[in-house]
Amino acid sequence: MPSNTIGADGTITRDARSRYRQRAENGAHGAFEAETKRAGGAPRADVDVVRETAPADVAAILGEGAETEVVIRRRRMYDGERLVQLADTYLPAFVAEAAPAVAQLDTGQGGIISRMADAGLAQTDVVEDVTQAPATAAQAEALGLEVGELLLTITHTGRTEDGRTVEVTRHVLGRGWTLRYGVPLD
Repeated sequence: MPSNTIGADGTITRDARSRYRQRAENGAHGAFEAETKRAGGAPRADVDVVRETAPADVAAILGEGAETEVVIRRRRMYDGERLVQLADTYLPAFVAEAAPAVAQLDTGQGGIISRMADAGLAQTDVVEDVTQAPATAAQAEALGLEVGELLLTITHTGRTEDGRTVEVTRHVLGRGWTLRYGVPLD
């Protein structure tokens, strides 16, 4: 399966056809680390883990009430010294109870998706909605952009075989991304 690439001009192609299956490749702690290493980059992430109320739109996706506390993993993801994306992951309380490692800074080989699978919460259905949204002041400052500049945002929703939503991750991408998706035609 094709892997993600980083072009000579710094353009990152995110190939969704393989990224979640190869998340533990060569000891990687998640898809971003595996794909960035495979592309010849130098991945790193600054991670902050908190327990807070999810934003109303995320709570609606999770199927939880707006007042429900969730585990939030806030990450600044880099290729070398270049910040390439901001990613906030929202995990319902039942996931953190079943797989406590998801609330740790270091979630181990394969990352949170592997820890959920280890706890019997494997994601079998993933939907990724891609939208454009104007950069907030905080996003613009972090990514070196103008406030209001349109950014690609991927909202990843992972569900188990029985339909429970176990993860919502909002990826806010900096400049220079290409997203590639495949559709089976059989």
